[in-house]
Amino acid sequence: MAFIRKTYVHLAGAVVGFVLLSAAFYGAGVGEAILGMMGTSRFAWLLILGGFMVAGYMAQNLARSNRSLSVQYAGLALYAFAEAVIFTPLIYIAAKMAPGVLPEAAAITLAAFAGLTAYVLFSKKDFSFIGPGLAIAGFVALAAIVCGAIFGFNLGIWFSAAMVLFASGAVVYSTSNILRVYPTDQYVAAALDLFAAVALLFWYVLRILLELQRR
Repeated sequence: MAFIRKTYVHLAGAVVGFVLLSAAFYGAGVGEAILGMMGTSRFAWLLILGGFMVAGYMAQNLARSNRSLSVQYAGLALYAFAEAVIFTPLIYIAAKMAPGVLPEAAAITLAAFAGLTAYVLFSKKDFSFIGPGLAIAGFVALAAIVCGAIFGFNLGIWFSAAMVLFASGAVVYSTSNILRVYPTDQYVAAALDLFAAVALLFWYVLRILLELQRR
């Protein structure tokens, strides 16, 4: 229970850090600048996505490090920073197009996360079996995103809906791992995994709401 409590406290800290960084980036005009850069080349988004993946890989390694707790915290902080950067253009679009969408997306994400977490914690079922399926689905989704960026087509609302299901599966899988897989001294790494799943869920919930606003 102490491990679970620490994991969710660190998850909350990562979310707060993400919100503060996102607000700072929005105020500094970072989102608008990134959108301007993306408008100059269809490959700009791929470069940003590639940078995010590299930062995510480094953050995961740091968070799982056995060297010191400060190194693990550095990994979690790096991932929160990377998420804030990649979210900045989407948040800018949402704030300009439909400001009410942001709190709606946050509320939906929080409700979904709470429901999924409660189900796993109280049912105590082992969901490790969905890991290989999530890995395959993740590679397929990444390939679709890369092709969409290269060839300039919109993946649409149904892709976003599928990704919401994928992110929900990631929340369930990570929560199950917290109960069965993680050592009790790896609460920072566990929080990072959960934060990654929650951020992905929020991203695609927000995209769906923006698509609905356009229609």
